[in-house]
Amino acid sequence: MAKFPRLLTLFAFAVFAAVQPALADEASVNAAIDTVLGDHAQYQSVIEAFQQAVADGDAAGAAALVAYPITVKVNGKRTSISDEEAFVQDYDAIMTPNIVDAISNQDYGSLFVRDQGVMFGNGQAWLNGICRDNACDKFDVKVITIQEAN
Repeated sequence: MAKFPRLLTLFAFAVFAAVQPALADEASVNAAIDTVLGDHAQYQSVIEAFQQAVADGDAAGAAALVAYPITVKVNGKRTSISDEEAFVQDYDAIMTPNIVDAISNQDYGSLFVRDQGVMFGNGQAWLNGICRDNACDKFDVKVITIQEAN
């Protein structure tokens, strides 16, 4: 009987140890966003919504999170996309399998954060704050770059 509580304690410790690095990485990303860009909660909600929309193939959902105009490659040609409607129309050409994979499979705790924004994968997508006023006290988090990466 004494072995069961001991095994349970060891199991609980092993689970905690396995989860702890992921929590620490997420905390580090949140701290970096707070320090360099602004409110991490605002970024995190957009990051998660963008990932979900892309993973689901939800063109309209992804398009709603993009800052326009945005320059992307459509069928190998650099193209300026002016609004959500145009993005949705060219969604399948913009969101190549490589880009979809990088966004969908990005672990939040492994995001790269710098003054230019938050990067998915090897640069396939970037998000940043778009100021709503001159002081940039209020901002919207939007996708600012979508591209193939090396």
